[in-house]
Amino acid sequence: MLDFKLLKKDSSSKARAGIFSTGHGAVETPIFMPVGTQGTVKAVNKVFLEEDINAQIILGNTYHLYLRPGTEVLEQAGGLHGFMNWSRPILTDSGGYQVFSLSELRKLKADGVEFSSHLDGSKHFFTPEKVIAIQRSIGSDIMMVLDECTPYPCDYEYARKSTELTSNWAILNKNAFENSSSLYGHEQFQFGIIQGSVYKDLREKSASDLTKLNFDGYAIGGLAVGEPTETMYELVDFTTDFMDENKPRYLMGVGRPENILNAIERGVDMFDCVMPTRNARNSYLFTSEGIVSIRNAKYKNDFNPVDENCSCYTCKNHSRAYLRHLFVAKEILGLELASIHNLHFYLWLVMEARKQILLDNFKPWKEAISLKISLTKITMEK
Repeated sequence: MLDFKLLKKDSSSKARAGIFSTGHGAVETPIFMPVGTQGTVKAVNKVFLEEDINAQIILGNTYHLYLRPGTEVLEQAGGLHGFMNWSRPILTDSGGYQVFSLSELRKLKADGVEFSSHLDGSKHFFTPEKVIAIQRSIGSDIMMVLDECTPYPCDYEYARKSTELTSNWAILNKNAFENSSSLYGHEQFQFGIIQGSVYKDLREKSASDLTKLNFDGYAIGGLAVGEPTETMYELVDFTTDFMDENKPRYLMGVGRPENILNAIERGVDMFDCVMPTRNARNSYLFTSEGIVSIRNAKYKNDFNPVDENCSCYTCKNHSRAYLRHLFVAKEILGLELASIHNLHFYLWLVMEARKQILLDNFKPWKEAISLKISLTKITMEK
């Protein structure tokens, strides 16, 4: 069982500070996990991930790694840790969301899901047991169960059947996990995923079903898929009441800095999202004073750092004018420098939130900083 210690609960909210240990190191919560879908955090060298960004844990994806490079290559390399030369913890998503979002052909069945590869159209079939076997080959420290991510909107009956399917698959996932073992000597752990769309009774039922299986941690899935932000907050707040207090709570695929702070306030410990790196590659930089669109002409002669309050490599060594020049000139270095900054900001944000929880000052700190970081609203480019 995953060794999770709940160190402090904020007195004026549901925010929590904790720590859990894996064979590749400890993770302090709340935590943001940079997304390394295909065995790489896009445009960021591992040296920066470790030394500047201080990513305690990163995320990989079962669907993508299964298709490319494949389990045979990963096993020959000693798992994903050996393949990408990463010594810290890795969490792998099951690929359920990618099957939902990327496959043109998707057929749900009682024992799994048939889908077509987005790479070449080839057909594949994921069962809960196969997803566990793939994640054994990957060697991730934390593996997610196979689930169905319901679309938004969906009617109640679709959501009910989907939630029941996810619960049934969770049993198969748990059995497959317990009847297999790590290929590389380190202990692996397994999280269940709570579904239910926007229907509270289904969320409560899903949480109840999964809690009975005694997973190492629990995730809230099926949100940030198009529902109103306030609906997401309401459902997170509702769902965490039914999640084990003594195990990590993970909100999948979220999100903007203010989304993360609001979810921490509602009792969530772990986050992942492509937003910091995707927005960086599109020249949008998160700062302690709001969002900077670095292509803007007003930065042509601005020799200040992106964020005066930031200690990342980019801000310590380069100006807004230089970053703007790199993007205008379409130089690859601009993508890396912007990505380093955004990830550093996200990790700083959750670590500062943790500090404030430990000081029992989270709520006033969160309200003050939220006013600054959400000053500028932008639409994330694809």
